Amino acid sequence: MIREALVLTAGLGTRLRPLTDVRAKPAIPVAGAPMIHRIIRGLVAQGVADLVLNLHHLPATLTAVVGDGSDLGARVRYSWEPIILGSGGGPRLALPIVGARTFWIINGDTLTDVDLAALAADHAASRARVTLALVPNHEFLRYGGVRLDARRQVAGFVKRGPAAEGTYHYIGVQLVDGRVFDAVRPGEVASSIGGVYDALIASEPGAVRGFVSDAAFFDVGRVADYWRTHEVFSAAAGASPAVGRRVVVDPTARVLRSILWDDVHVGAEAAIEECIVTDGVVVAPGARHRRSILVAGGDGAPIASPLTIEP
Repeated sequence: MIREALVLTAGLGTRLRPLTDVRAKPAIPVAGAPMIHRIIRGLVAQGVADLVLNLHHLPATLTAVVGDGSDLGARVRYSWEPIILGSGGGPRLALPIVGARTFWIINGDTLTDVDLAALAADHAASRARVTLALVPNHEFLRYGGVRLDARRQVAGFVKRGPAAEGTYHYIGVQLVDGRVFDAVRPGEVASSIGGVYDALIASEPGAVRGFVSDAAFFDVGRVADYWRTHEVFSAAAGASPAVGRRVVVDPTARVLRSILWDDVHVGAEAAIEECIVTDGVVVAPGARHRRSILVAGGDGAPIASPLTIEP
């Protein structure tokens, strides 16, 4: 089993703001555990334990919860990007740190149970240079798609919309030969899909392959996605509401169907319903908040913005 992986954690997470004004997206808690913990534990459980995380946005929020990875059963190192280099430039810069010719690239905002051993076996048998984990694209109006030929070689990529109907959806896991990024200069901004891989398909048909399965996946791209993912994982763990570390809720306060991050204080007689309460928020006694995202101001008092929990 190939043990090395690069986890892409550098992004700004703009569609998750204001949550990503507080933490980098992969550090956001899902049912009480940072999403990056869930990703790393899932990789370790399948034998992938030598990891590199690329960093840019709010890096300390990631390094603080991951460290060297030993608490999670992994070895973790970091690749710093002074500017965000993209899905092609990030791997190119990290190649010397990853230190392996063939390695996994894992999206830091997707949770999935795809079978890595089966994907690796398919990759080796096909002699592809890149193998993408795919599922049928049922949400083609939201997601772009991957077109496959009869041999499950990638024929091209399609933007979201009617043209993507009948395609496959990439779920954030791939196995790559790192040499496919050789054409990218270290420190250069580049994309894999829409750049490096398109050129590779044109010059070397069959070099990029799809591994199709029925794996479950949760793409935490928008706040509504985050809410839905949290609810699924909370229900599985029997943990609701989800409460972070060092949280103090007055016994007279009422907290219903809400997510409380770390260092939250909820005062007497306060009511929190269907809210996301981020790090360090102090909810005053008697305050009422419903369907809001609460972010701490300078004194911990909440700055509220509307929360839309429907997709």
